[in-house]
Amino acid sequence: MMERLEQRYYIKFCQKLGDSQVETIRKIQTAFGDDAMGITQIKEWYNRFKDGLTTVESEPRSGRPSTCRNDQVIAKVNAMVMRDCRVTIREIAEEVGISTFSAHFIMTEDLAMERVAAKFVPKLLTAEQKELRVEVSQDMLDSTNSDPDFMNTIITGRHSGSIPRHQDQRRPAKCAATSK
Repeated sequence: MMERLEQRYYIKFCQKLGDSQVETIRKIQTAFGDDAMGITQIKEWYNRFKDGLTTVESEPRSGRPSTCRNDQVIAKVNAMVMRDCRVTIREIAEEVGISTFSAHFIMTEDLAMERVAAKFVPKLLTAEQKELRVEVSQDMLDSTNSDPDFMNTIITGRHSGSIPRHQDQRRPAKCAATSK
């Protein structure tokens, strides 16, 4: 934004000196390179200054400012997820009063979380979580090395309360939009 203001000052300066639009465009492009404003924008600002505009600030625009991605809303969403990691995007959106798109964006971008097995978890582990994971893995490795039958004693299963599934039944396909 600051670079745009600098370019507007420069356009105003060139216009006051009597440079033509073509000269001003060439100078802006030379000075700012790839970060230069577009030709149409330069011409618009040049004409505004030529018509007597004195400020380089943009005029206020109509419309409601975005209120869904501020620190308070992000804190509310974070608190909801920390309270109940099985909360859905729709529940978050309804309780906080934002769109489901905004709730999803806050979860994935601002809070760096993704849905894993119907829970939101941080994408990055803390140092303590990494250390604990290494300790547990090392214990499992030591147990496997000391007792070759150790892995045969591990029982795996699904969440309690779920309906048992026969081998010939197919698992429902996962929705690609909800998993990363």
